[in-house]
This record gives sequence, structure tokens and C-alpha cells, in this order.
Amino acid sequence: MRLRYKAATKEGKIIQGLIDAKDVNEAAGYLRNKEFMVIKVDPVTSGSFSSILAKLNKVKSSDIVLFTRQLSSMLESGLTLMRALEIFRDQIQNKAMIEIVSSLITDVEGGKPLSRALSKFPDVFTPIYISLVKAGESSGLLDKVLLRLADNLEKQEKLKSTIKSALMYPIIVVILMIIVLFVMMIFVIPQLSALYKNLNIPLPLPTQIIVGMSNFVIVFWPLILIASVFLFLFFKRWKKTEQGQLIIDNIMLKIPVFGLLIKQTILTEFSRTFGLLVGTGTLVVDALLETADTMGNIYYKNAVKDISKQIEKGVSVGDAMQSNPLFPAMIVQLVKVGEQTGKVDENLLKASEYYEREVNQTVKTLTTAMEPFIMIVLGVGVGFLIISVITPIYSLISTIQ
Repeated sequence: MRLRYKAATKEGKIIQGLIDAKDVNEAAGYLRNKEFMVIKVDPVTSGSFSSILAKLNKVKSSDIVLFTRQLSSMLESGLTLMRALEIFRDQIQNKAMIEIVSSLITDVEGGKPLSRALSKFPDVFTPIYISLVKAGESSGLLDKVLLRLADNLEKQEKLKSTIKSALMYPIIVVILMIIVLFVMMIFVIPQLSALYKNLNIPLPLPTQIIVGMSNFVIVFWPLILIASVFLFLFFKRWKKTEQGQLIIDNIMLKIPVFGLLIKQTILTEFSRTFGLLVGTGTLVVDALLETADTMGNIYYKNAVKDISKQIEKGVSVGDAMQSNPLFPAMIVQLVKVGEQTGKVDENLLKASEYYEREVNQTVKTLTTAMEPFIMIVLGVGVGFLIISVITPIYSLISTIQ
């Protein structure tokens, strides 16, 4: 069973973490043998306050990057794995990460390899991460593998940050538009509608549309809210089905500009991940299957799996990729040249750098083109509201004159 412990070292430092043992007594005895003063040992239950707190205090991707890079540096400097893990545990502040590293220390001290200890945390360490660590342990080059892995993780985070920053502006604008629209429909339009009704002003078509929408929102807002929640949950569940993934991913790839950005991002991740796995000595078929699981699009996932099947039949990687239209000629040629020169991993990493530059350029183009488009949409929306509100008042003034 898994238990959560809190103990004090000989220096008086308080440590806490997770430990696997048959019961509380066995866990406490193990900690005492390590010269720790046991403060508390409790079973980990899904409904406990500590487990809820641990879920709220999640491990961030930046914590994984820091862990990987520092562990690589300490191993390269000649420290043992146990000592490196202990030093890192004493340096970090994230409680969730402290518990994970403490569990790793317990497992490694018990004779387990680091890769097996990492596999206990699938929500934190991806299968590719664990696979690369295992390859590093087998080759005796764990420090170098961790260094390349840290570089890869940093590039992934940089790519995600670039895309998020590009999408943040339109998302904020859309949210603000929806909020303003609901405020108008619930508070402003009903007041104006009552005024127009008291004055017996004939309403033009735009005003009738706005007033009708306002009345509908006011009367049926509970149904709108329930329907929105139901549709969201239904869509979220349907999206996980194979049919849903096929439809949604197909639409995403065909959206103007955004589709191109998605393709470039997928090719960047594919080239970098596949190249990293091949460079650490992973078999090509295994590397492709592991890379397929990281693809964010089901069409590319199926394509990579199809390539692995062709390779098992004796087809070269380049020829197998060439048979699929999802992979552009440039990356196919780089792979073919890499197969001839024995530098597939290096050529794939060059391809990832190329597509990463393309992503940055597409993001800049998208940001530049999106600003005037959003302004046009805002202008049309605001103009329609102004016409709907002002036209009856203008008609009243004209009648009075």
C-alpha cells in the first residue's frame, strides 16, 4: 500500500513524501533505519484532505524541466544518483514535487532503476520520458540523455508558449464580447424596450431583432444555461470517441491559417520526439509507436502507426513516409539522406528546428492578420447595436420636429 510520511532528518529538516509498504509499522521501521525521526505516517486515500491538496498543488512542466536539467548536471559532475536526488529534494519548494522525488529516492535506494521508479507517476512523466531514461540507464549515458531530454522539454514549452500567446488576444476579445452582449441583453435593452413601448414608437427590424433576443434571454436563461452545460459535456464526451476525433481533427487541419499552424506544430513535435528516441538507440519501430502516442491529431497518429507497419515489412523510413501525403517532401528527403549517412536523428532534429521557425513565422502572420479582422467584427457588432438603439430615438425626434 502507498503511505504518506512526514519525518525529520538528523539536521532537523522536515521532509515528507510517499512510500510503498505493507503497513504503517513497516514504513515507520524503514524510515527509522534511515535515521529519520518519524512524525507521521498515513495511508493515502483518494478522499483525504492531503490528497486533495496534492491535486491542487500540481507539478508544472517547468518543475519537470528543472528536475531533468539539474539531475543531468549533478550526474555529469560525478555525483551518485541517490545523492543527486537528495540534493534536488532539499532545493525545491513545490510540495507535490518533493513527494515525488522522495518516492524516487525510496525506490532507487531499494534497488529499483530510476525508470521503474518514474513509471509510478504516469501523470507527471510521459512514456517517452521514461523510455529515454531507461535507454540512458542501459547505455550508461543517463546524464547525456537527461541533458537532451531537458533541451527537448524546454523547446516544447517554448513552442506551446508561442502558440498560447498568439491565441490569448482573440480569446480575451471573444470572452469580453460575450460578457458585454449579455449585459446589454439583460440590463440595457429591456430598459430601452420599455421606453419605446411607453412612447408607442414603431420599431425598425434591427431593433425588433435585438428586443426579441433580449426577451428570449431574460425568459429562458435557465434553459440556455442548462443546455450550454449539457452540450459542453456531450461534446467533451463525443470528442473522445474515434468518430469525434476524426471529424474534429479533420476540421482543425482544414481551417485557414490555423490548420497550417497545427500541421507545422505536429511536424515539429514529431521530428523532435522521433529524432530524440532514435538518437538514444531506441529501435525505429518502437520509436515510431511511442511517437504516435504523442501526436495531437488522430490522422497523424494513424499515419505514424502505418509507417511503423511498413517498416516491419522491410520498407525504409523515408519510403514509408513518402507514401503518406501528410508528410511534406522536405522532411521525407531529410530522413532519406539521414538513412544513407547514418544520421537520421540529426536530420530529424534539423527538421524540427525548421518547422519551429515556420511556426513562429505563422504565429506572427496570424497575429498581424487577426487584429484587423477582430476590429471589423467588433465594428459590425457595435454598429448593429448602435443602429438598433438609436434609430427609434431618431424617428421620435423627427416626429416631434
